[in-house]
Amino acid sequence: MLLVVILIFGTKKLRNIGSDLGGAVKNFKEGVRDDEPKQAQQDDRVIEGEVTSKTQAKGKSDTHV
Repeated sequence: MLLVVILIFGTKKLRNIGSDLGGAVKNFKEGVRDDEPKQAQQDDRVIEGEVTSKTQAKGKSDTHV
């Protein structure tokens, strides 16, 4: 099987595909690792506010039949 793949693509192209795939995986892992601390900081925030009015969706009412 490996011999067929080498014959079709050639060793140089397989080397390029392997390095591109490895670089993509590395960048993905770094991106995920970089996002984790930001999410932890965002979870600690408290947003305070006051509800001044309620809105109702169309077709909905408070009365039940």
